Amino acid sequence: MGTAVLAVAAVVAVPAASAAPETTQVRLITFNDLHGNLEPPAGSSGRVTLPDGSAVEAGGAQFLATHVARLRGEVENSLVLSAGDNVGASPVNSALFHDEPTVEFLNQVGVSASVVGNHEFDEGFAELERMSDGGCHPVDGCQFRETFPGADFEQLGANVTHEDGRPALKPFDVQNVNGTRIGIIGATLEDLPSVVAPGAIEGLKFGDEVEAINRTSQALDAIGVKAQVVLLHQGDGTDGGGPDDCKLTPGPAAEIAKASSPNVDLIFSGHSHSQYNCTINDPAGNPRQLLQGASYGRLLSVADLEVDRRTQDVVRAGIKARNEIVTRDVPADPAAQALIDEAATKAAPIANRPVGSITGDLPRAGAPSGESPLGDVIADAQFEATAANSPQVAITNPGGLRADLLFPGSPAGEGDGVVTYGEAFAVQPFGNIMQTMTLSGAQLKAVLEQQWTPEETNVLQVSAGLHYSYSASAPIGSKVTEISINGQPVDPNAPYRISVNNFLAGGGDGFTEFTKGTDIVGGPVDLDAFLAHLNAHPGIAPPPADRITALP
Repeated sequence: MGTAVLAVAAVVAVPAASAAPETTQVRLITFNDLHGNLEPPAGSSGRVTLPDGSAVEAGGAQFLATHVARLRGEVENSLVLSAGDNVGASPVNSALFHDEPTVEFLNQVGVSASVVGNHEFDEGFAELERMSDGGCHPVDGCQFRETFPGADFEQLGANVTHEDGRPALKPFDVQNVNGTRIGIIGATLEDLPSVVAPGAIEGLKFGDEVEAINRTSQALDAIGVKAQVVLLHQGDGTDGGGPDDCKLTPGPAAEIAKASSPNVDLIFSGHSHSQYNCTINDPAGNPRQLLQGASYGRLLSVADLEVDRRTQDVVRAGIKARNEIVTRDVPADPAAQALIDEAATKAAPIANRPVGSITGDLPRAGAPSGESPLGDVIADAQFEATAANSPQVAITNPGGLRADLLFPGSPAGEGDGVVTYGEAFAVQPFGNIMQTMTLSGAQLKAVLEQQWTPEETNVLQVSAGLHYSYSASAPIGSKVTEISINGQPVDPNAPYRISVNNFLAGGGDGFTEFTKGTDIVGGPVDLDAFLAHLNAHPGIAPPPADRITALP
């Protein structure tokens, strides 16, 4: 009898000695704000700043795909995710085809889920649905390929509803990874209406991010999904630093991270095009990672999780997260390269057409005052293009300038200083409509004062006739002085004709004073205004930064 007991004990003891690991390793690979950048982005948009201030070239879909494949190969249980703005404000080789090539690339690299960013709404909700479900464009048809199958991944928005409260998008997705369920919550920025043309989001509402995350987290918990991550299309700025530094400037993402449910194990963010890897305590006082991977496919935010097989929850202390540079010293992924070549070939007849010339770089980065060479040129172009509306000044938003205009020639071989349609399109890709309105001098000053908020500074770019000074140390609302148009002081009670794009006219970027404009008259598309200016002024030189004066 004793011998039998010993034998049974021996049989039982063998599996215990070789028991399977108690956790399952899951790798999450996330990028954000790709904006259709299939080819390696140029200039500062194609570099990553390192901790010592030096920079390395990065980005390009063919290299991003190679890095993703390697990262997935290292960990069997891997998911690829996106924190939004996959499309919109895209280079011409994607935008000409309504970003269908970019969606095909996302399918190629195996994206499982993405939160919607503000730019997913650039062409309206119906177009966002087409991007998801497939089908040819209702006006242009299928121009890239004969058919368009749509996205293989879910597009999430827990805080996006119709006006009657019905969800407009799925709030979450659940991915089963080797028996482990990972809940993925998507939340976009609550103030999305301030950065999208009003007509594009008509009938939609955007709720508080924290409320949506917490509500969705509770729903996941109720169905037994304990491992939870958030894709948040909202971000903070930084005061320098490398990819894994945490030098945040005050902003919404960190505040959202502090307030979101302790059940959430990790937060990937986007929107601000920043690079950071931060540890921020959740409401229960436990440390939690908040990451963002710059933009344009230059960084991959990688998080390795250990999921307890018994509780199905993430072992928070075991999370290892980093931002990895998408270097260009790896072989190009063949499938991605073939897609890029196809898009470039089909777009080339339009993209490589010369449309003007410049004598030096026109960067978006400005003088200490915030005035930039490219901003000056664009504002002047919009002033000229609306001449029939008798404007006295044109004003444009810096966020509408999406790429530097650089003097060196591109690989297409057009030559130094030659501006191609594709390069001009990259600068002004939104297709905003110019409008001219009447504002009083007092309202114009109010517009200029709205460049400063407690959260950020957003310096508008102005045409040559407008000059003003501002004091950086003065209180918000009282910074601007010495406003003049064509050398004459602005009279607070006098009417002035101001040309802006329809995004600003609708109060975009928080410039709500523009919504008080009267006698509004339409004009051309902003890109057409820029093209006309390039054609009329060959050899444009970088203008002096003398329109805006910064005082102590």
